[in-house]
Amino acid sequence: MTRRVSFPGSVTRPGRYQLQAETRAGSGKGLSPDQERENLGDLMSELNSLIGLGKVKKLVGEIKDYITIQQQRRDMGLLAEPLVLHMVFKGNPGTGKTTVARILGKAFARMGLLSKGHLTEVERADLVGEYIGHTALKTREMVKKALGGILFIDEAYSLARGGEKDFGKEAIDTLVKAMEDHKDDFVLILAGYRGEMEAFLRSNPGLKSRFPIHIEFPDYKIEELVDIAEQITRNRQYRLTPGAREKIRELLYENAGSGELVMGNARYIRNLVEAAIRKQAVRLAKAKVTTREALMALERQDIIEALEK
Repeated sequence: MTRRVSFPGSVTRPGRYQLQAETRAGSGKGLSPDQERENLGDLMSELNSLIGLGKVKKLVGEIKDYITIQQQRRDMGLLAEPLVLHMVFKGNPGTGKTTVARILGKAFARMGLLSKGHLTEVERADLVGEYIGHTALKTREMVKKALGGILFIDEAYSLARGGEKDFGKEAIDTLVKAMEDHKDDFVLILAGYRGEMEAFLRSNPGLKSRFPIHIEFPDYKIEELVDIAEQITRNRQYRLTPGAREKIRELLYENAGSGELVMGNARYIRNLVEAAIRKQAVRLAKAKVTTREALMALERQDIIEALEK
């Protein structure tokens, strides 16, 4: 996995960073400094509770520490550098990209980098119009909706697939302008398959240079996916019996090679657990069992039946 993190070398006059952070961190929330720190701590805990994603967690920690140091520099009368947080997420579906983007938005709001911290998730159809001028209008509408938070474009490489005459290029140009016009309260994240994203960025060097943070999301390993299944059930106040856990592991190994999952991901695991919960409900309804233990337990048979079409 590779990750590149860089921050622009331009500086801002003393006080701007402080004003920007203070205005955003407390904007409309009515929270005390202690509550702000507590809520940021909760978000960091949520991020750290995710299975895997070690380098992603490290990056967020670096940004958090960077902000702290810049604030200390400002307190000492030194110049504080602004942060450019536009990012590229590379990885297969179901590897945590959207989940991490949502947590980042909330965390950046608590850090004072964004005024709202919400996530606006779009794809090509939400940005590209059918006639000249329509694309710029649609794209600006999505940017407006995302202001104060993160605009997350999934399969972003699709914007460049139609060639020079395709309206996708107009969407890219509009996004680049928005990145400059709203640089103080807007983060753009382009996401998609690793190979396609790399080719997309190579085809537009000017675009690549605007994204200082590149994060690769690796496929989950089998044991990580088993742990994810356990975490999902626990969060929903269910539990996997040893037989159910072993059945999930067997299923994953049947469809994998050399310890790396080939056909599945965290999304697949979530769907499997949700199907197993439905099968458990049918089983318990038939048996008319209502003990607390029975209501919580997902059995091996529930996993087997969840696989049935």
